[in-house]
Formats: sequence, C-alpha cells, structure tokens
Amino acid sequence: MNKKDIANIRKQFKLDNEFLNISEIFNVYIMKESSEIYHHQSMSFDLLEEEQKELFMNNFKKVLTGQLDEKLFELKFQREVENSSQLILHQGLLSQESEDWTNQMLQLVEKMLKEKQYEMDIVITFIRGEYRKPTKRASEESEESSRDTVYSNPFILCSINKTQDPKKELLFDYVEKEFKYNIVVDPIINLKAPISGFLFPSITDGAADVNHVLYSTGKANELDYHLIEEVLNAEEIMTAQEDKVVFEEIVKNVAGNQINTATLSNVYEEIHRVIEENEEEDTPKLDNKDVEKVLKSSGVKDIDKEKVESAFKTVIDDESYEFKASSVIPKYNKKSIKIKTKVADISVSPQDLKYLRQVHVNGKLCLMIDVEENAEIEGFEMIPEVLFQKAEDFSEE
Repeated sequence: MNKKDIANIRKQFKLDNEFLNISEIFNVYIMKESSEIYHHQSMSFDLLEEEQKELFMNNFKKVLTGQLDEKLFELKFQREVENSSQLILHQGLLSQESEDWTNQMLQLVEKMLKEKQYEMDIVITFIRGEYRKPTKRASEESEESSRDTVYSNPFILCSINKTQDPKKELLFDYVEKEFKYNIVVDPIINLKAPISGFLFPSITDGAADVNHVLYSTGKANELDYHLIEEVLNAEEIMTAQEDKVVFEEIVKNVAGNQINTATLSNVYEEIHRVIEENEEEDTPKLDNKDVEKVLKSSGVKDIDKEKVESAFKTVIDDESYEFKASSVIPKYNKKSIKIKTKVADISVSPQDLKYLRQVHVNGKLCLMIDVEENAEIEGFEMIPEVLFQKAEDFSEE
C-alpha cells in the first residue's frame, strides 16, 4: 500500500457513505490485573447511536493516520506458521455467521494476551465491512456510470484503545441549588488516541492482498513487536528511523566520522534525485551499488565496491539489504535538520544545507550561513561586519 491507497480508504470512514458498509462491531474488554477477557459484545454497527458511530468512525480514521514506515507499516505474513493469524483473519473475513466471526476474533485476542501484561485496562474493537471503490470510465463517451463498476473489498479493522480513570469534578445542581461532587467509577475508553491496530487485507490500487496486513502504531517509530511477530505472525521490519541510523553508520564506516556540509548536502541531493526520478514507484530503494554511486557522485573520496559491501556486512550483516530512499534522508523541503550549539539551535532543510559551513575565524570555530540579504533581529536590521583582513594588511604591520 502507498499513502494514496491509505488516504483513499481513510476518507471513507464517515457516516452515510454509500461506498463503505460496516456490518458488525465486536468490542472486547481486557482487565490489566489478570490479562483476561472481562466482557465482550458483538452487534450490528447500524444499531449504534449516531454519536457512538461518530466516535468510532473518528477512531478508525486515527488507526489509518500517519506516515508510512513511521506510524503505518505494511507487513508481510510469515509462511508455515502454526495457528496462523493470516488464516484466522481470512476465515473471519469469509464467515457467514456472526458467531463464527467473533470466535475467529477471540482467537486473535487470546494471542494478544499470551505472555503480555498491559499497563491499563484495554478495549479491543474489531469491525468487518466492505470498501467499494468506483472505477473510472473507459472514456468520456461511455454511458456507463462510474458507480456501475466498482472494486469491492471486504476488510477487517482492529483498533486497540486504552482506558483511563474518570475525572474528579465538582458540579452545580441547578434544581437543588447546591454543589455536588461528581462520583463516576466507570472507566473512560480513550477513542481519540488508539495505541495500536491493523487493517486486513492490505489494499493496493483497489486490489486486495491477503499476504499483507497494514499495521498501525500509536507513537511514531515505537513498534509493538509482540503484536507484529507473535500475534499477527508478520515478518520483521525496520522503521524509517532505524533505516536512517543504519544508513548513517554505513556512510561513517566508508567515509569516516567527519564530513563537511557541502558533501553531506550532495548526498541528500543525490538521494532526493533518485526519489524524484522514480516517482512512479511506490518505494524506490537503495542497495549497496546505489549507495556506492551516491557517495561517489557526492564527492566522497576513495570509494569502491569492496569498501561499501564490507560496510554493509559490518553494520547490518546483509550485503543485499535495501534502504527505502525516503527513509534515509530528512524531509527534504522542510527544516528537518537540527543543529544544536551552546549559543543557538539552528534548523535547516537538506536542500539549504549547502549554505551552511563550519569554519575557523581568528582561531575560533564558527558556523557561517550564506544569506542573500541583511538579517533582522527583533525588528532591527543587522549591520554586516568584516571579519577578515586582506593579506597585505598583515604585511604592513
């Protein structure tokens, strides 16, 4: 799935949408003390009150919100796994009877609770429904409506939400004309911030892919490996953050720990060019040959095939590993590079990094920024200062 596929599905989660039909909702309440099911309930989604539907719709959209490889991850199921979750989900998707569907989901819940202790009571919500995407007309002259032909995809979405204690509040009773302490003991289910979830199957360009599942994490780059590997039985993955760290270590291994801003700017520019040239691909990747080419083109000296392959072997123990190009550079058009000093913190975009240099001035280490016009401080225009003297001035002294 790419971000366009995800956005297309996410925007369908709204009330009275003819292209989305949610047939059933199944809620399971888990106690933190015992890690056991305290209660579960299945019902038709249409039987919920409008306010409840709205709360859940927003919750489901939250599950499908975030950057790929940071909060959302397309996972591939492992093969030949005992009690495979891929099979459980597929059977749940095809179940005709409500009881069969809930039994399949309870099997997943049992896997979630095995050797897992939650810090708070949680509520696991499953829905199953159908997402229909209209196809485009073959031509403007075609009389067939875009709604006559659709991609139809049944799906299961899971949202895991934590509970929190009710707030202690003081109320005023208008009838009795007195202040009262609000005594509420029922826990509040926080539907505004799901801690995890997933969508099955993965849907790419209107086509279902039962070999993949879209996993969602509550916090960027913080993965629940128990859910990924033990519950969903998916293959191991790397976050964008981890990819970036590994890439940086490989560059250090090849080029050394020190690099000037011009060279680093060239590296980012080369990778950004690869992304733009392969815009039609979902995820352009960089293997060891691509990394070698990028470093050579960026001006890093003494680069050869053997050095780069050795670096891959040393850092990640996999000479054939491929990086997602978008993961290894900071966001290109945003001030995503942070430079911290004792005097000031500076933010700069990768494309503007070339205007920043570290230099020695009169024996001091300084950061120099090329600017096209006088800078302003608190409304005052800064006066340019001359820091360098001509060589002949020193000869006259």
